[in-house]
Amino acid sequence: MEPDDAGVVGDLYEHCCRAIDRSLAVGRHGLPLMGSGDWNDGMNRVGRLGRGESVWLGFFLFAILRKFLPLCRARQDHARIIRYERALAALGVALNQAGWDGEWYRRAYYDDGTPLGSSQSDECRIDAIAQAWSVLSGAAPPDRAALALDAMERFLVDDSARLIRLLTPPFDRTPHDPGYIKGYVPGVRENGGQYTHAALWAVRALAEAGRSERAAALLALLNPVCHGDAGPGVNVYQGEPYVVAADVYGVEPHLGRAGWTWYTGSAGWMYRVALESILGMTLREGKTLVLCPCIPAEWPGFSLDYRLPGSGARYRIVVRRTRSATSARANGLAIRVEQGAVLVELGSDGADHRVEIELGPDAGPRYRPAESTSP
Repeated sequence: MEPDDAGVVGDLYEHCCRAIDRSLAVGRHGLPLMGSGDWNDGMNRVGRLGRGESVWLGFFLFAILRKFLPLCRARQDHARIIRYERALAALGVALNQAGWDGEWYRRAYYDDGTPLGSSQSDECRIDAIAQAWSVLSGAAPPDRAALALDAMERFLVDDSARLIRLLTPPFDRTPHDPGYIKGYVPGVRENGGQYTHAALWAVRALAEAGRSERAAALLALLNPVCHGDAGPGVNVYQGEPYVVAADVYGVEPHLGRAGWTWYTGSAGWMYRVALESILGMTLREGKTLVLCPCIPAEWPGFSLDYRLPGSGARYRIVVRRTRSATSARANGLAIRVEQGAVLVELGSDGADHRVEIELGPDAGPRYRPAESTSP
């Protein structure tokens, strides 16, 4: 199909706004409409009649609005500022009322109003991405964020099989029709197996909540190298140990077997989670290096090298454990510590720099929810 000229011109900001505006319609519970699927396109009949709602999409939209509002304020786009602020506040309430199930967050509502991802559901009682994004979005109050992550670990993490399931129990005999996801054999791909893209979001959420021991352990559990490091594991996994598998089967007789290697976007997320969530390195506005590691207590430290694009400047970052407060030093760079994170102002001098960080017990991420999330 060839795209047609719509006869309307807009910059990138306007395109983003139109996408957000399109997403603001909500259903009877105040949650975004599910339509023919959200992130999980296999749930394509949950809201096909136009009334079903997505809890996960509510968290995702909550995160988008929080990040996009500063751009609206910078442009003094007053009409959108008012609309987006109201939508954000309303979403925070709806997610913690209609989205909360008592011990974790629901996944969605069918067109007829039946909840999906609830303790009362016959199948798919809990879904990983709703729990992960309750934390990643900042929409969950701290006590509920903790409960959601606890439930995710209790029901979806299988340490013995070395996988993190997307949902449980899988769709099989439920009279409700969630969509083509139910056509997969129970325990395969999205239908109760590990979908690695979502599993990495789960690890990221644990890191953002400061659960360093589990975040690092579960990232290792997902690492294909750790599935191919010995004969028995190779025989079970049957995937290349040097590429990320999109999914891992969650039931016998193929429990732990890799599927769909090479094509998956999960590899990009694995890299980001390792670098940003565990080692804690991010770049702010292209000029400030932020280091907020979330590493296990037994790690003595780590080092990494970073090259600032377009400048030729290179940075050698060395992190070591200490029992005192977090401190840092660097040659020729402005550096400071804020709320346990080290901020390094990058230069464009093209020189080599060394950043040394003494990582104290005060360092690391702390879960800080958005302000308008009260249930």
